[in-house]
Amino acid sequence: MTKKEKAFIRSARVAHLATADKKGRPHVIPICYALDGEELYSPIDEKPKRTSPLLLKRIRNIRQNPYVSVVVDRYDEDWRRLAYVLIIGKAKLLAKGQRHKRAVLLLRRKYPQYRRMAIQDRPMIQIKPTRVTSWGKL
Repeated sequence: MTKKEKAFIRSARVAHLATADKKGRPHVIPICYALDGEELYSPIDEKPKRTSPLLLKRIRNIRQNPYVSVVVDRYDEDWRRLAYVLIIGKAKLLAKGQRHKRAVLLLRRKYPQYRRMAIQDRPMIQIKPTRVTSWGKL
């Protein structure tokens, strides 16, 4: 991941996470995230959900198939400003530990809303990139 790609990823507020179940059926959702320089972290936060955190489709998919993609993009009516970074990697769930603690700190620094949520007590998705590509004016 280049310095420009890292800066672009850090500056964006939302990304889209693509997971697939064991039969390859895709599932894409918007996520909040933080980058620690090498890996991406996304919490299962306290925003309203239809089911318990561990039964969410993205979590079930990651348990069945850890390969994921994340797109961080910028749209602009001036198409000369279009850009994206595509991260392909392997995801796993963190429930505790040093990486989980570091992710909580990064997420609270980036999103003030997380300072009032108990994300330290909830699962975290960790994504280790295996390939990163980008396009446009980052």
